Amino acid sequence: MKIAIAGLGKMGRQIAKKLHEDGHAVVVYNRSRGSIDEMSALGMTPAYTREEVVNFFKGEQVILWLMVPAEAVDEELDEWLEIIPKGSILIDGGNSDFRLTKKRAELVSQNGSILMDIGTSGGVWGYQNGFSMMVGGEAETFKIIEPVLETLKKPAGAYHYFGESGSGHYVKMTHNAIEYGMMESLAEGYRLLKEGPYKNLDLISAGEVWQHHSVITSWLNELTVNALKIQKENPELKDIEGVVVESGEARFALEVGKDFKIEMPSIQSAFDVRLASQKGKVNFATKLLALMRNQFGGHKINEK
Repeated sequence: MKIAIAGLGKMGRQIAKKLHEDGHAVVVYNRSRGSIDEMSALGMTPAYTREEVVNFFKGEQVILWLMVPAEAVDEELDEWLEIIPKGSILIDGGNSDFRLTKKRAELVSQNGSILMDIGTSGGVWGYQNGFSMMVGGEAETFKIIEPVLETLKKPAGAYHYFGESGSGHYVKMTHNAIEYGMMESLAEGYRLLKEGPYKNLDLISAGEVWQHHSVITSWLNELTVNALKIQKENPELKDIEGVVVESGEARFALEVGKDFKIEMPSIQSAFDVRLASQKGKVNFATKLLALMRNQFGGHKINEK
């Protein structure tokens, strides 16, 4: 099917490439020209203006997947709504606050089009492994875009329609909040091995043993072991600052927990560690958190 991908960052370009290779007609748009040229070289249709994106559909229903940072969504929607025809389908595949998504869906509806929210997980490995997608919005529109999701889940991903607008982003928010807690537990555990009573324990070997059907076997632990292997010649993780940013989802989750009187001490603690790292409280565990984020999301290791 015809689809436009706007936003060619780490995940946007993977989504575009995966759809193109599976036979979808993909037009790509980005604020910077270089990323468009790169995708064009792979056979996708380049669009250097928003008008070129709309013209690509030649009167057919416009289906536009936005893969932009959460803080850029409002500006993007405003600009697209000025030129897309009524009846278009807009998809927000980023990590937007579900509360804003509900308001944005109303705005898009007032302009005669439809906004779907798809919380998308898989990081920089989604192209290879398949994406995990959590969908919210109109049920009938979900059926229209389902062929796209079928492609993006290959070979081992998944998707599910969760209901009304915002529900997809809500499930993804919860996923990311859990991720914070799991990452923090792993980082603290490896620090305990590193700095506890037994000196010179082999952290990589411990992680590899754990990865063979122990109770904590997980992809996050696998990525942690990979990160330690990369740093094998740097066991003290020197030159890694250990500052860990928080990108919003755990903050949103904690706000909802407060509103509904749902206690989340593990997620709160993990969130607080990230805030403290930004104020200079860093250690082996926060350095390992930065390495984990690089492994699954391609985030800069020394990112402030």
